[in-house]
Amino acid sequence: MPRLPLGDWVDSGVNWLVGHFSWLFDAVKAVMEGMYDGIDAVLAAPAPLLMAGILAVVAWWLRGLLAGLLAFAGFALVDSLDLWDRAMSTLALVLVATVIALLISVPLGIWAARSRAVSAAVRPVLDLLQTMPSMVLLIPAMLFFGLGTAAGVVATLIFALAPGVRMTELGIRQVDAELVEAAEAFGTSPRDVLWRVQLPLALPTIMAGVNQVIMLGLSMVVIAGMVGTGGLGGAVNEAIGQLDIGYGFEAGVGIVVLAIYLDRVTGALGTRLSPLGRRAAAKVPTRAWSYRPRPAVAVAGVAALALVAGGLGVLGSSSGTSEASGSDIGKGKEIRIGYIPWDEGIASTYLWKELLEERGFKVTTTQYAAGPLYTGLATGQVDFQTDSWLPTTHAEYWAKYGERLEDLGKWYGPTSLELTVPSYVKDVNSLADLEEHASEFDGKIVGIEPSAGMMGLLKSKVLKEYGLDGTYEVVDGSTPAMLAELKRAYARKQPVVVTLWSPHWAYSDYGLKKLEDPKGAWGKGDGVHTLARKGFAADNPVVGRWLKDFSMTEEQLTGLEAQIQKAGKGREQDAVRTWLRRHPGLAGKWAPVAGGATESRAAG
Repeated sequence: MPRLPLGDWVDSGVNWLVGHFSWLFDAVKAVMEGMYDGIDAVLAAPAPLLMAGILAVVAWWLRGLLAGLLAFAGFALVDSLDLWDRAMSTLALVLVATVIALLISVPLGIWAARSRAVSAAVRPVLDLLQTMPSMVLLIPAMLFFGLGTAAGVVATLIFALAPGVRMTELGIRQVDAELVEAAEAFGTSPRDVLWRVQLPLALPTIMAGVNQVIMLGLSMVVIAGMVGTGGLGGAVNEAIGQLDIGYGFEAGVGIVVLAIYLDRVTGALGTRLSPLGRRAAAKVPTRAWSYRPRPAVAVAGVAALALVAGGLGVLGSSSGTSEASGSDIGKGKEIRIGYIPWDEGIASTYLWKELLEERGFKVTTTQYAAGPLYTGLATGQVDFQTDSWLPTTHAEYWAKYGERLEDLGKWYGPTSLELTVPSYVKDVNSLADLEEHASEFDGKIVGIEPSAGMMGLLKSKVLKEYGLDGTYEVVDGSTPAMLAELKRAYARKQPVVVTLWSPHWAYSDYGLKKLEDPKGAWGKGDGVHTLARKGFAADNPVVGRWLKDFSMTEEQLTGLEAQIQKAGKGREQDAVRTWLRRHPGLAGKWAPVAGGATESRAAG
């Protein structure tokens, strides 16, 4: 049977939409980003504990005193984990996605409830949205709306849309038909039947749909973090990329706190809004821990908190820009750096963030997966990144986007690709030794992302060179999955062979052996390049020249990586400053300032 070119049709359709309706996507993007920025600004304006108090008062009003106390404790925990700003960003994203999803799903659900033809047409579309893998939704979202908040909001609301439609339709259809007939018999118009009979009685079911929309939105934030939305989803992705179990758990706890709070609050709000729910709640005896204040009291409590906070000066302040101790070359110009969560990428990114901020630039750094990062560079949404492994590892991305990028040169290398085993594995020191020891490793080589250049080279050349292509199976996965398998096997002293590269922090954390390659199948190794969007060097000639002249030795790079690892999560730039103080002269060498001005605050 001939192959159906469905994927080609989809690609063509998406390209046509991007080419003809980019103005519409830009307008929608502006609206969504405006909504997000506004909500995020409101949530981030008060000091964390004040905002926690406001959210606790809302929970107290809707669910009772105990719920309010638990809400405050939960948000205080998030603040103590130094995740407050990320949590509020995630909450803003979920709220924007939920509002837009409900503006679409509730009217559509009402329409489907009143028309069987619409219901029949909508049902397969909802089935598609609910069963389509969530990561697939990011691809058109990125192409239509670029990287960042808008793409995350769109992917989230599409993923969360279906329950809102289904539950609205179900709620209205479940309203007793005799009640509807009685209302119509008294001459009630169809519009009044909907607003005064069907919607009030369907409200508990509709609110259950709202609850599901919010929960699905929260479940999507981790995936959305891959396209630079930041927030707790970005924190989880950072933890996965660096196999940081503790940080990942902390970010997960933050998501759980938000999920429980929103679940309980929306459930209680549905009870408060529904006539049947209010009557049922009125019959429940009031106890101290379930006491709920009147709305006026709750509003007064929030207002009092705001006034006290304003009087005490505990409203949050916007983050200021760093004071440039060198010449103010940048004059506040914004530069956007993207990075993959690999150690050398993190180290070089925060190094350049510090150097550029010292010279008057305003720098934002955002973590991405490799694919979205290259997409962002090619579309001009990211200015540069410092961790492109060429010509092998990132060959696929360079082949796809190279014409729309600028290669500012190699700053480190050569790197090396290798297969690696733990040092406790005896008699396996070379790739040539693997064939006779295949049973020890169960005939498996644990790999990384199948799209990585080294994986293609391993399968097409290295295995054949050493006669391993019929003996070993390369297990495709991801870098975090490979590192997790290495950690598990190392803890149990089990044999394992994994794909690795140098430089990599795993060589300092574990006792490992790089398998020798006497036939040179891996080639000469990559260089680590800085890639920029097309036109970046022309727009920023001084920075472009600095980046082209930049280079680091292995001792410098591994030392900076070690300093960042020692400082811990969230203190990368502090670690860079500490490292620069210990290496005076390097900042002035890498980013020289005309006239011999002071080179860096860090060196002072």
